[in-house]
Amino acid sequence: MEEFLTATFWVAVAQIIMIDILLGGDNAVVIALACRQLPDHQRTKGIMWGTAGAIILRVILIFFALTLLAIPFLKFVGALLLIWIGVKLLTPDEDDDHSNIEGSDKLWGAVKTVIIADLVMSVDNVIAIAGAAQTSGNPDHQMPLVIFGLLVSIPIIVWGSQLVLKLMDRFPAIIVAGGMLLGWIAGTMIQTDPGLIDYIPQDKVWGYGLGVAGALMVLAFGKLIMARRTAQQAS
Repeated sequence: MEEFLTATFWVAVAQIIMIDILLGGDNAVVIALACRQLPDHQRTKGIMWGTAGAIILRVILIFFALTLLAIPFLKFVGALLLIWIGVKLLTPDEDDDHSNIEGSDKLWGAVKTVIIADLVMSVDNVIAIAGAAQTSGNPDHQMPLVIFGLLVSIPIIVWGSQLVLKLMDRFPAIIVAGGMLLGWIAGTMIQTDPGLIDYIPQDKVWGYGLGVAGALMVLAFGKLIMARRTAQQAS
């Protein structure tokens, strides 16, 4: 019980919440689109049941992700994917839309749409959250940590998404910090990869160094891509 009161545990919780808010903004849009054709008295039910199903499905996916990350070199691959996700967060595609999300006038049809769409969109969240959970330092606490983080962050996404999006628009530094956080998690994941653990020192200094390197890599690639886009638009 004492370990649940440590700073390391709550830092991991904060990381999971921030990741889910930053990478889960689209989920609120999907929920709204999927439930838009429901009668008014069923919309709340559609949102609640769809969100509950999405949470359960995501917890199951993260459980498998935590298990798979114990395989040698999969953490390294996951870290590379996290860096790519972080860069994408800093350089969003302008043509990214949700026009392919079809609404349903039936309650369970809308719920099914929410769950399936969330499954398709959850790969980045699952890998990032699994990586953040492993920073808690105790394997026994990883799943409780994931569940707690999701339970806190999902209501924020569903009911507070508009506020969060406005804050992101007003303070772009939040997006940059989020992308660099993913880079940090990627760097620390590499240090504990079972296939690389014999070749990388396991002290905290190296962990911080790899985390900083990952964060700076995301920032550098993000700025490079945005600079190239600006140059192409100017020409």
